[in-house]
Amino acid sequence: MSQPEPWLRGTLAEYDTLRRAVLHALQLAAEDVARWTAELTDEELEARPLEMASVGFHLRHIARSLDRLLSYAEGEQLSDRQMQLLRSEMTSHGREQTMLEFAEGLELAAARVTRIDPASYESLRGVGRKALPTAVGALLVHCADHTQRHVGQVVTTAKVVTALRGRA
Repeated sequence: MSQPEPWLRGTLAEYDTLRRAVLHALQLAAEDVARWTAELTDEELEARPLEMASVGFHLRHIARSLDRLLSYAEGEQLSDRQMQLLRSEMTSHGREQTMLEFAEGLELAAARVTRIDPASYESLRGVGRKALPTAVGALLVHCADHTQRHVGQVVTTAKVVTALRGRA
């Protein structure tokens, strides 16, 4: 029998509700990605069935978008390196590198989330070149929401790729 989703395991009680929810979403992302990508080959990881974005793209995008969102939450603007990585999310460097980037991205994001002071949740932040207004708490919620949205795409695309295996 599989265990319940991370948010139902009673873990991370040392964190306030918001950070705990984000951390649980990151844990669930890691578990779902591990489950649904375990059997995919390098080619399948980058396949684009029906012109869908590849699993590899979504994995790179999750890691890199978490980095960007948390930079904004920390009151920073994006670095040249982050902008370069944003422009190269469609570029694969192989399964091993993509999976490593995803895992490290989640791990680094979790560490950064734990360091955010709950007293800052209402602090205003600007997002993007236009410095669109938001708050630290909203950025944290979006980290969880955005990650889970793309994990859903990973699962869907992995299922399609797996279903198409051997039909080519």
